[in-house]
Amino acid sequence: MESDARVIEKLKNFHNGEDFNAYDFFGCHKIDENTYAFRVWAPHAVSVTLSGNFCGEEKRVKASVLPDGESYQAIANACAGDTYNYVIETRDGRFLTKADPYAYFYDSARLFSAVVCDLQNRSATLALKTPHDPDGPINIYEVNLLSWKRHDDNSYYTYSELCDELVPYVRDLGYTHVEFMPVTEFPFDGSWGYQVTGYFAVTSRLGSPSDFKRLVDEFHRHGIKVILDWVPAHFPKDEWGLYEFDGQPLYECPLWDRMEHDCWGTRRFDYGRGEVDSFLLSSAYFFFDVYGIDGLRVDAVASMIYLDYDRRAGDFTPNAYGDNRNLEGINFIKKFNRIIKTSFPGAITVAEESTAFPKVTGTIEDGGLGFDYKWNMGWMNDVLFYCKQDPYFRNYHHDKMTFSLVYAFSEKFILPLSHDEVVHVKGSIVNKMPGSYDDKFAGERLLLGYSYAHPGKKLNFMGYEVAQFKEWDYDTGLDLFLAKQYEKHSQMRRFVKDINGVYRDLKPLHEIDFSWRGFEWLVVDDKFNNLFAFSRYSKHGETLVAILNFSGVELKNYKIGINKGKYRVILNTDDKTYGGNGALKKKIFNTVKQPEGQKEYSLIMNIPRLTCLYLIKEN
Repeated sequence: MESDARVIEKLKNFHNGEDFNAYDFFGCHKIDENTYAFRVWAPHAVSVTLSGNFCGEEKRVKASVLPDGESYQAIANACAGDTYNYVIETRDGRFLTKADPYAYFYDSARLFSAVVCDLQNRSATLALKTPHDPDGPINIYEVNLLSWKRHDDNSYYTYSELCDELVPYVRDLGYTHVEFMPVTEFPFDGSWGYQVTGYFAVTSRLGSPSDFKRLVDEFHRHGIKVILDWVPAHFPKDEWGLYEFDGQPLYECPLWDRMEHDCWGTRRFDYGRGEVDSFLLSSAYFFFDVYGIDGLRVDAVASMIYLDYDRRAGDFTPNAYGDNRNLEGINFIKKFNRIIKTSFPGAITVAEESTAFPKVTGTIEDGGLGFDYKWNMGWMNDVLFYCKQDPYFRNYHHDKMTFSLVYAFSEKFILPLSHDEVVHVKGSIVNKMPGSYDDKFAGERLLLGYSYAHPGKKLNFMGYEVAQFKEWDYDTGLDLFLAKQYEKHSQMRRFVKDINGVYRDLKPLHEIDFSWRGFEWLVVDDKFNNLFAFSRYSKHGETLVAILNFSGVELKNYKIGINKGKYRVILNTDDKTYGGNGALKKKIFNTVKQPEGQKEYSLIMNIPRLTCLYLIKEN
């Protein structure tokens, strides 16, 4: 048992919002071989009773009040695997059965009763002790663990089975990172995990905490870093969860205009309240500390930093400065990034932020929010809008492809072709593409070629690699069989594997992602031909040229102004290996002394329709 002095100090830090490992105190913790302490924060409660199936017997234990007068502790004999809840007596005479907010594991078959669970062998990875290198390749495979693959009876693949199936699959494709959509426990399958009830528990649908840790370790063993989606913006109103936990608003903000997200039907956290800050910051810290993950992608950041998010005009109370910034939410985000980066220098944090809020990836010292990266939602929307157009009409939307370079270096961006783009009748990536069956595959290869060459780190959602035609369905597995049974889909998988290798191995594609030093337009305004061309540079001047023909016709003897030299084709999306027509036979191109644009030399070449070419300048 902790000393009285330690308990008082721990509670003081918790209430001040400075306890970043509150999970070591609150929740269920072993005292000796058969005895556990159960602690919970419930300041509005009249009483708290621990109710559980302890060592095969149903028992209730009255909890005593801790020195802060707001938290409770019960001591009980228990066994690993026992289930329990808290029964909270409210001031208006109700008795609420609540799950433990700090539980490491829940029994989903019993309305999310918490499970007595000992976590052993904490081991933050060595990589987390080495500062993150923003000049390295980051190519993320975004995956929903519950629907990547299903058994014939539609049952889940467990964490253990994913060790054997998913890890080698991602390794073979050549991704550097994997990102799990939320695995923190959640009640509603249709929320995809974004309505969380257990902020310290991985979902029991797929196995135990130790099974999950093995999955993370297995990815690390193969050199793949693991990012988790984390949801500190809101929580659902399930009666056993955080919702009005002790009979009154507690984790949620009590103010009328800050309590709910109407569009999601969820409650908003009360940022700035010390205990809520400690809870959320501890949740983030926990997954680095206990499971050794490498990064967190923070969901719905815009909803955390704006008071009027999801509200009608004027239907909110401005802050002390008279504007719509959520000052408490902004300060919480800064605190989160400061703590994680200080404690785990190799960790990365990513913002899913959909507005033009300044300095999302700026340093905290310079007034920024402190994230390492931000999803470029504008790029995603513009590029997919353009690609869905018939090539005949793309000239009217040329700016959709060039506008991103106006702001490309204002933040450190990740280019996300994410799960959000292949649901709700938006169509799968390959099925967004216009034209014939072959054109659809050519269009996806062309889109990916453009994405990998564009400045910014990369993220692709599962299923793109096999050109799945149906939209993603959270309740079934992917059509991975396509790559085994059909040539076009197998060729797409081969293309994704090859372009992943090119991206990883060639420094011009990732080394200078956030500065004009790494990018130069060669052809930017040829809307008539739907053609784009640009150069990417490494720190030592290595040059890669990307040429993209988004038109429906071959462009013959096309002239591109470029630096003098010899250029070799290293990737051709029209190659027959990938299911293309193989129209381009030539591999080496020498410049000719013909001025074009602002260059004295040019490349003159035939560029196949719906094709992306990568050329390396030979030394």
